[in-house]
Amino acid sequence: MNAADTSFMLIATALVMFMTPGLALFYGGLVRQKNVLSTIMHSIFCLGLVSIIWVLYGYSLAFGPDIGGFIGNLDWMGLKGVGLDPGPYSDTIPDILFCAFQLMFAIITPALISGAYAERMRFPAFILFTALWSTFVYFPVCHWVWGQGGWLGKLGALDFAGGTVIHINSACAALAAAIFLGKRKGWGQEAFHPHNLPMTVLGAAILWFGWFGFNAGSALGAGKIATLAFFTTHLATGAALLSWVIAEWIIQGKPTTLGAASGAVAGLVAITPAAGFVGPVSAVIIGIVAGALCYSAIFMKTKFGYDDALDVVAVHGIGGLWGALATGLFASVYWNPGGADGLFFGNAQQFLIQAAGAGASILYSLVMSLVILKIVDITVGLRVSEEDEIMGLDLTQHSEIGYTQ
Repeated sequence: MNAADTSFMLIATALVMFMTPGLALFYGGLVRQKNVLSTIMHSIFCLGLVSIIWVLYGYSLAFGPDIGGFIGNLDWMGLKGVGLDPGPYSDTIPDILFCAFQLMFAIITPALISGAYAERMRFPAFILFTALWSTFVYFPVCHWVWGQGGWLGKLGALDFAGGTVIHINSACAALAAAIFLGKRKGWGQEAFHPHNLPMTVLGAAILWFGWFGFNAGSALGAGKIATLAFFTTHLATGAALLSWVIAEWIIQGKPTTLGAASGAVAGLVAITPAAGFVGPVSAVIIGIVAGALCYSAIFMKTKFGYDDALDVVAVHGIGGLWGALATGLFASVYWNPGGADGLFFGNAQQFLIQAAGAGASILYSLVMSLVILKIVDITVGLRVSEEDEIMGLDLTQHSEIGYTQ
């Protein structure tokens, strides 16, 4: 047990928890006024729902004793045997603190998906989808990469804080949901403007702040690698912010506050898998590419005709995929001896491993998410009625409004 590491991880865990309310504000400001509370509710409700699932069986499936490299068993149901002494994932912090830290990742991942189906999914469908998706998609993929015995971890895939587990995984589910539910009424025919950009910027700022716990905390202790992850996280985020704004300035003729906030999130996403494996200059390059790339990816939904309401696919999918592949390019044992060298440091195999890991997550998440969406649609019905959509989900799903005149 190490008091410094324990203190650091308590703070990191709290920071990651704070990211989910930050996401609620980020998403909430982007939708129309009549849907602000329903959108915020998606993130806030995950704080309760996923926490209970995690204690009952989620942690055991994600991190419990391995079954065939695919998933954990149920030996740790109800957190049986998970206590205050160090456990199998850290020698210096209580086992239950590692459990708590990973819980915060499990909470925000399904909340990320909600940006794709905002303004049109029934709340009972959201609850069932979140529970099923966490169980049958998030927990297995988490085990593949981070669980002891997980097949991607054994293959040598590097994912420092969740590029594949969280961002690629959630973005594929977001794409499936956007296609399955169909477009919002009026999409492509009328402009859907964000109703409160200051709220969105505040949410982005909270995400940036919390992401230091997200990435630095993934070192599981206060030390050199946590310091590296902290610094690379900030550098990539700042670089992506600039890159996105410059790209939209060139293409649209004006720099926007929304672009700055979106660029920052794109940088945070892209550096996540690489944060503890690359140096500062590499982090800047990763961020520069992420900002321009994710901005360009925004136009995919118009070209291909799917209504990803809050651009989860463009930011988390493309940004997460770039980050996973960039880890295979820029990783260096000079910065982290526990990692591996990437392609640019003489190890082409690492890039291929990263691509294989990302590809496996994409395929599994897409297929399973579509199956789960179909099950939810058959059982409780996915989409609100046209009348309810016109009136707004705040009133029709929750009988409340975000603002009074």
